[in-house]
Amino acid sequence: MISNLAYVHPDAKIGNNVTVEPFAYIAGNVVIGDDCWIGPGAVIHDGARIGKGCRIHTAASISCLPQDLKFAGEVTTAEIGDYNDIREYVTISRGTASTGTTRIGSHNLLMAYVHVAHDCVVGDHCVIANRVSLAGEVHVGDWVVIGGHAAIHQWTHIGAHSMVQGGALLGQDLPPYVIVRNDTLRFAGINKVGLSRRGFTPERIGEIHDACRILFQSGLNYLTGCEEVEKQVPQSPERDGLVQFIRESKRGIIKPYASKSEA
Repeated sequence: MISNLAYVHPDAKIGNNVTVEPFAYIAGNVVIGDDCWIGPGAVIHDGARIGKGCRIHTAASISCLPQDLKFAGEVTTAEIGDYNDIREYVTISRGTASTGTTRIGSHNLLMAYVHVAHDCVVGDHCVIANRVSLAGEVHVGDWVVIGGHAAIHQWTHIGAHSMVQGGALLGQDLPPYVIVRNDTLRFAGINKVGLSRRGFTPERIGEIHDACRILFQSGLNYLTGCEEVEKQVPQSPERDGLVQFIRESKRGIIKPYASKSEA
């Protein structure tokens, strides 16, 4: 159902069983999949590619122009997967000439006032809480939780199954499975609860814990720590992914563990 009080450009491609509420605006270079709900006052700009089953709430702005002084009006997109819940006043910028596309995966919850800047990549099953800001070209892996009011610096990478505590100002890469403290941006343990909820076995969680103990609590530098992890921890996709993430980091890794009295 498309409200008579909404504006839908005749060139927009709208799937089956899509609801567009009053005062929503949908531009021409837009694709919206089946079974979506576009809330009142939501704005879907040129370049939006939205999958099926998404809910886009009041005053959200999807595929808006990048907040980047280098943007020169090039044709770019914001590509959003399936079954995302995008809450009130969320802004998702489209890409720039850097990559051409901002990408959001599927089954994500973006709470009110979240900002996803140009050329970001967000995986699947993420929860990004109220007023989180992702600067340009941030990469967020699958199953990541980012607490409210956190701010993520441009080009930062956040590994899968990790957690950023609310209010953090994260400017270095966060490896998979790890929780980062919001006071000192140091390692604060592994995300045991999240991993258990997602079906990781106690044995695998124990191996991830052992790897992170070597990396973040042994006093070794990270490259030496990676070598020790490969020697001491049984091979698994999780072990190899963690080591690969650290070795390939461009911005450096969060600080190792320290007690609050030492931090």
